[in-house]
Amino acid sequence: MPLTYAIGDIHGSLDKLKSLVAGCKEHAAGRVMTFVFLGDYIDRGVESAGVVRFVIDLQTRLRDRVVALMGNHEAMALAVIDGVSPDDLWLSQGGFETLESYGIARPRDVPRQHVEWFLSLPLTYDDGRRVFVHAGVNPEKPLDAQDDNDLLWIREPFLSDGRDYGRLIVHGHTPVMLPDLRNNRLNLDTGAVFGGPLTAAVFDDTQTDPIEILQTE
Repeated sequence: MPLTYAIGDIHGSLDKLKSLVAGCKEHAAGRVMTFVFLGDYIDRGVESAGVVRFVIDLQTRLRDRVVALMGNHEAMALAVIDGVSPDDLWLSQGGFETLESYGIARPRDVPRQHVEWFLSLPLTYDDGRRVFVHAGVNPEKPLDAQDDNDLLWIREPFLSDGRDYGRLIVHGHTPVMLPDLRNNRLNLDTGAVFGGPLTAAVFDDTQTDPIEILQTE
C-alpha cells in the first residue's frame, strides 16, 4: 500500500531533514512512498541553501513522488528578490541567515535556479482525504476559494475553528511542542529550527488520520 510522508517546517535544519528522510525510507521498507513538504525550507537555520538543494535533488530523483509546497518564508524571499518588498522585511525574519548560507550579501544574488524553484511551488495539495498547505485555510471560505495570503499566513481564526472541512487540513507555520492533531486539522511544525524535532506524519489509504508519526531526535 502506498504511503505519504508529510514533513513540517524545516527552516534550514539540513541534518534533521536528512535524518528524517532516511527514517521515512527505512519505515517505508520498499513500499511506494510520496513526500509532501509543507514549506518554509529557508530562513533562521544555518543550512537553508543546503535544504533547498536537498529537496530539489530529491524531487529530481523521485519526480511526482515529491510534492514541495510554498511557505510564507519562500513568499517573503520572492517579494524581496522581485523588488516588491523592502529587504528589511525578509532579512529580519531569518533572511540574513539564508543569504549567509548561500555565501552572498544581496537577495538578488540568490541562484536563479532556486528562485525559479520557489516560483514553481504550489500552495496546496489535495490527495482526496487531506489538504496539505503551509499555514491553514480560512474557515469562512470553501476550500476551492481560498486566498493565497491565508494559505501562507493564517493563524486565527483557523487554529481555533473546529468545523469539518471535508478534508483533514495538514499544515505547519505555527510552532508547537508536539504534533497537534484535532478533528479537522494536523499541525506538523514542531519547531525544528528552535531545537525541537523535525516531524513527519505517515498516511495511507485506510484512514484519514496519520497511521504513525516519525520524528528526528
